[in-house]
Amino acid sequence: MTIVVVLDRSEELTIGGAAFGSAVLRMKVVLAEKPSVARDIAKYLKADKRGDGYLEGGDWVVTWAFGHLVELKEPEEYNPEWKAWRLSALPIIPEKFELRSRQDEGARKQLDLIKSLFQKADELVCATDAGREGELIFRYIQQWAGCEGKPLKRLWISSLTSKAIAKGFEALEEGAKFDNLYQAARCRSEADWIVGMNATRFFTVEYGKRNLLLSLGRVQTPILAMIVGRDLEIQNFNSESFWEIHSLCRETKFRHTGGKIKSEEAAKALYEKVKDSQLEVIDVQKKKESANPPLLFDLTELQREMNRRHGLTADETLRIAQNLYESKHITYPRTDSRYLSTDLVPTIAPLLRRMATIKPKEIEPIDLENLEFTKRIVDDSKVSDHHA
Repeated sequence: MTIVVVLDRSEELTIGGAAFGSAVLRMKVVLAEKPSVARDIAKYLKADKRGDGYLEGGDWVVTWAFGHLVELKEPEEYNPEWKAWRLSALPIIPEKFELRSRQDEGARKQLDLIKSLFQKADELVCATDAGREGELIFRYIQQWAGCEGKPLKRLWISSLTSKAIAKGFEALEEGAKFDNLYQAARCRSEADWIVGMNATRFFTVEYGKRNLLLSLGRVQTPILAMIVGRDLEIQNFNSESFWEIHSLCRETKFRHTGGKIKSEEAAKALYEKVKDSQLEVIDVQKKKESANPPLLFDLTELQREMNRRHGLTADETLRIAQNLYESKHITYPRTDSRYLSTDLVPTIAPLLRRMATIKPKEIEPIDLENLEFTKRIVDDSKVSDHHA
């Protein structure tokens, strides 16, 4: 079916392949990072007419990526001589990095649709995740589609409650405000390419001669170096004997505050000095201390807790959490934040009420009508892509 989008009263524009219903005066295209997010945004915008790869309603069209749909080209696409893995060709660094579509069929199909929508739009809205990689996903697609000059707004939200989405659309930012974030993401992307392509080829060719296959990467290699360094410290550790002075009085243990004593002679000398003395209590101090509750879970803390409680590996916890997220039982698990955003506060009491059927003893003491939220729990400044 062919759709006609009326941009003004004197011009008609055809978008091949897409099936829009009503004519609009101004076409605004929203790009989300994944389909589930696009559906939540479309629901708020009342864009409930479904097409193949998008949703539309009024003057809004909401479409989505599947993560990184656009990537940097392979070495041989810049220079055919770079296809062969030869040490003499290293280092390989393009004068200017160029983009290509991800090579699977589904990605190319969705990219073609997004490109068509972008080129016909009057305004673009970046609604990818509120962070560095989300910005890169959108900008690479925008660049690949040849639409860098289009008016651009940025939806900056960390949760998908109706309140958060409404607040975000009421305060859409100018896209140019996030140019530095994009440049940081682009640096990460190009650094990965340079390190990955050159180091992988060097180690593969050099150590392949010795029938060794080594794995390396920009993040992986430094972390492995830290682990190896720590293992070497443990391996080369030299134990040293030391002595401490302890005493027992009225079934209470006391220890000499001087700590470890390097020689046995010095320890015995101190012992001889005090062994016949009376223990005298010269001061007693009491103070009340309050302990803060633990912070909320990010992925790392969740993995640690599940390992401590149930012996699960980090990978097992991530896999289970991801399945629960995709079934809409928990929020996005791949987060490094341990705080909630303000828009989530009204959702906590109803959530705890539902949990009371599962954990009645834990929920019963909580005053759900007067929940207190401190900066230790709710802090918008400490939430970027995703909340705890």
